[in-house]
Amino acid sequence: MANLSSPAAPRSPIGPPLVLASASPRRLELLARLGIKPDRVLATDIDESPLAREIPRAHAVRLAAEKARAAAALAPDGLILAGDTVVGVGRRILPKAEDEATARACLSLLSGRRHRVFSAIALLGPDGHLREALSETIVRFKRLSDAEIDAYIAGGEWHGKAGGYAIQGSAEGFCDWLSGSHSGVVGLPLFETRRLLRAAGVALA
Repeated sequence: MANLSSPAAPRSPIGPPLVLASASPRRLELLARLGIKPDRVLATDIDESPLAREIPRAHAVRLAAEKARAAAALAPDGLILAGDTVVGVGRRILPKAEDEATARACLSLLSGRRHRVFSAIALLGPDGHLREALSETIVRFKRLSDAEIDAYIAGGEWHGKAGGYAIQGSAEGFCDWLSGSHSGVVGLPLFETRRLLRAAGVALA
């Protein structure tokens, strides 16, 4: 199943329309920082369950490509941009928190330790050519008290977020060290995205 928003005005008469395969407002906001407004937004619905023995890095790359292909089936003439962000602790893939118990378990696990955030992007052209990139960011959280976890859970920012937190919100106050791409942790690594779009011929300032 997929939900289609009303298409935006074309960016340019040259080249295929840019399709963002995500309903995430965060990814739209991040693309806007590059001066890009997609011509169309498609929310794809794929099975995001990890495969047996799949590690976080491979999981992120696979899902980004699968989202791009799912969107291409609905917009075959488009240049499809898709992404996926995965939080990993060692070989363990943390889930997207859909309930308080899961969010609390994730935050308790991340408390006082480092973890990695893998943000993969896939750019699929109408000719079937797939370009891929991955950012890997190391994040360290301070040790969280029960009261801090309770307050964060009550605020609701965790809902639907990989690893049970959104770094663009109050959880940024938990992060005492970060090495890598802040925008990648939010959901779309801008350096890698800009590079792929330019390689595909998208005009950028």
